[in-house]
Amino acid sequence: MSLRIAWGVEVNAIAECTVPEKILLAAFHLEELGQSPFSAEALIVSAWQKYPRTFGLKGYDEQYPDSNKVLASIMGEKGLARRGWLVKMGQKMYSLSHEGRRTVRRLLQGEDQPETIKNDRPVKLSKEHDKLLQGLFVASAYEKFREGRKQELTFADACRFWGITENLSSEALDARLDHLRAALAEVERQVGLGSANLSDGHNVTLDDITQLCDIHNHLLQRFGRHLTLLRNRALKG
Repeated sequence: MSLRIAWGVEVNAIAECTVPEKILLAAFHLEELGQSPFSAEALIVSAWQKYPRTFGLKGYDEQYPDSNKVLASIMGEKGLARRGWLVKMGQKMYSLSHEGRRTVRRLLQGEDQPETIKNDRPVKLSKEHDKLLQGLFVASAYEKFREGRKQELTFADACRFWGITENLSSEALDARLDHLRAALAEVERQVGLGSANLSDGHNVTLDDITQLCDIHNHLLQRFGRHLTLLRNRALKG
């Protein structure tokens, strides 16, 4: 069962969401469209398009968004970033966190259904996705992240996780990063609330995939300057 099943369907559980929860669902929609990380401006528009009565400018709710309503729920002591639902990736750039994805899953499935509901049969992934996941699960970055050794992560760990080298062109570098993000998003959609069996016998669930997404986002945030230097070096070369 995919997390996408309830998007666009105004069921009671979603209609009764709090303002922060509605913004979280809007953020999830952006990631479903391939926008990760996304800007605060994109989130403002997404939230307004989905819930114009909640996020529209007073008296003009169907015409213009009220950016302050969204920004106030993103930032501050009680904001989505402080709650751990969003991860700040740069200046006014965000992505969903592992906890944010778990909350989205709960919202889309309804409060009364346990999070442990599984599909009866594991889904079958493509050979490309199977090979990709096997490589990520044995990467040094995955091991250090899972063991709580984030401080030991190096750019070399990140490069191995992403499958990049310092000799890549700027275009090839960005294409590789985009491909990994898109592949993880596709696997996440396929697995849904079920699981998938890899050819090496490893059974993976949504929690496993969202953890890989968290690692990817953490590495992007931590080594963003390194990636910028690589891009600039490639352009000069």
